[in-house]
Amino acid sequence: MDHIVTVQDAVTAFAPWMEPTDAELDAIEQEMPVILADVDLLDAQIVTLGRTPSELDGRRIRRARRRALAARVALVNRAAGTSLPGGAA
Repeated sequence: MDHIVTVQDAVTAFAPWMEPTDAELDAIEQEMPVILADVDLLDAQIVTLGRTPSELDGRRIRRARRRALAARVALVNRAAGTSLPGGAA
């Protein structure tokens, strides 16, 4: 009879001492508008999976794409603004 055992590393992969650092949490917080905009875009696309998209569905998807793109641009602009010390262009 073979015994089934678990791999200890897999069981304890998320031990309490492996919590995210403050820097990682700050990075997630900065990216949250992009994440939420992407979720809205996915929601709009999922609605149309089982049917032919109507004009209203098309508008919703376009609006969600614009919001997702705007959120990404804002994130990149914030990152670019903080990474140029001394006002260098």
